[in-house]
Amino acid sequence: MRIYANTNQRVAPSAIAAHARRAERIGYDGLNVPEAVHDGLLLSALALQATTTLHVATSVLVAFTRSPMTTAVAAWDLQAYSGGRFELGLGAQVRGNVEDRYGAAWSPPVGRMREYVGAIRATFACWQNGEELGFEGDHYRLTRMQPFFAPEPLEGDPIPIHLGAVGPHMTTLAGEVADGLVTHPTNSHPRYIREVLQPRLATGAARKGRQDAPFALKVGPICTVGRDTAAVAAMREEKRRSLAFLYSTPQYWPSLELFGWGDRGKALHQLTRESRWNDLPQILDDEMLDTFLLSGTYDELPGTLRTAYDGLADTLVFPMPEDPAEDVLAARAIALLRD
Repeated sequence: MRIYANTNQRVAPSAIAAHARRAERIGYDGLNVPEAVHDGLLLSALALQATTTLHVATSVLVAFTRSPMTTAVAAWDLQAYSGGRFELGLGAQVRGNVEDRYGAAWSPPVGRMREYVGAIRATFACWQNGEELGFEGDHYRLTRMQPFFAPEPLEGDPIPIHLGAVGPHMTTLAGEVADGLVTHPTNSHPRYIREVLQPRLATGAARKGRQDAPFALKVGPICTVGRDTAAVAAMREEKRRSLAFLYSTPQYWPSLELFGWGDRGKALHQLTRESRWNDLPQILDDEMLDTFLLSGTYDELPGTLRTAYDGLADTLVFPMPEDPAEDVLAARAIALLRD
């Protein structure tokens, strides 16, 4: 099992190199970099430049605000530069952000993402194998690649393409066209993976006869870890607030509904409509928190995670300490999690 760290969306380009080196020193196999406040491809380049063994993944890159060709060029360059340590994670983003934050055109995402991944794969095949570039779909048309613009073939493994998915159709699409799925914290519970995600991924894989193809499930469980029980308890209440906010969003209700708590999601959503933000944590009671949150000290949490996700996940996200003084504890925890 591979262990990855997440990068806070506020980590600036000027700080990402030190952040990545620290993750490598602790012993993480990889680092997820977001696309929120800063550019995900720029952060990836800086993280790869600063490290020698750490894999770096966009988690996830906003796809539809870029053409498939520009994404393919950047991914190819990052993979070549790093010697095979880059992973391309793609996501659709919601309509409001695509149109009003990025000023880009929106269209129903599932069919468009199918073409987006197909266009990138066609471009990769052109560059790697010399195949003629001839991808034509409803959303994208890539039919021109002069030798002058074609990069050299890559050595080693091809660039993995992972999709971030929450809804049923995008999750099924991941099984159909991607090399892996990046879970959202709200759809990372082991029961949800077994009963919901895995059947959808299997359906998608069956559509294209990919049942035996390698597929990576990268799971980011909701975790709280600390050096002692007091620290864990304090962080637990912070997670109650953040989870209550997350579950106020209707798109994240399926895991609530799986456990019979669909009414809690509606109550949380209503509170946000009334701007009663401080009342949200009261809805997410201890039973719900115990269900969705995995907690423990650095010595305890690895065993809890192994029990929960053994056989379910290829990659787990383990919290990176906010305090560098705890790095040695995190390193020991990662070793326990692997063993």
